[in-house]
Amino acid sequence: MTRQEIMERFNEFPIYGITAEAASNGRKNIDVVTAMLRAGIRFIQYREKTKSALARYEECLQLRRLTRDFGAVLIIDDFVDLALAVEADGVHIGQEDLPPQTVRRLVGDNMVIGLSTHSPLQLAAANKLKAVIDYVGIGPVFATKTKATAKPVGFDYVEYAAQNSSVPFVAIGGIKEENIFDVWEHGARIFAVVTDITQAEDIEQKIQNLIKKLKK
Repeated sequence: MTRQEIMERFNEFPIYGITAEAASNGRKNIDVVTAMLRAGIRFIQYREKTKSALARYEECLQLRRLTRDFGAVLIIDDFVDLALAVEADGVHIGQEDLPPQTVRRLVGDNMVIGLSTHSPLQLAAANKLKAVIDYVGIGPVFATKTKATAKPVGFDYVEYAAQNSSVPFVAIGGIKEENIFDVWEHGARIFAVVTDITQAEDIEQKIQNLIKKLKK
């Protein structure tokens, strides 16, 4: 897929899926991601920081085959070398990772790059890089165990991004069935939901419930 085609998938479905095997009730990422894809999610981010490089590589090879079967996008969090090795569709980086310009030189023109931002100042810097990056993360909106040290940015930053971001954005951080509509009301249209999905007894039903909340 081209970068344009990948970003069409970004806007195709409002839920952005992220792996969290340690918070998946004993299930493997491959099983959780399969359920996500069956429910309609078309943007999957692989985020596993504690596994060995080999374990991540082998797992991502499986996920690469699976996402291709569903016509879905595979994004690798942080590890540019892993994204290249498994021919992922993109990489997501944070403020303390390699600079976006450097990542773009490494991955070439076809991969998408997502960049986490946590403040209007960081978003302003990201806007200047819109030829380099393809989307930004906005958050954490609420406190979240997956980013325990990060200070919540609240609705103010979501509203600011809705009015000022020059690139598409995904809201992330503590978003769940009970608050996703509140985030929508403040301007977000794409939502990264992590543990509310990965810990759900019935993942496909949970995703359907999230969509229903957005349609109320």
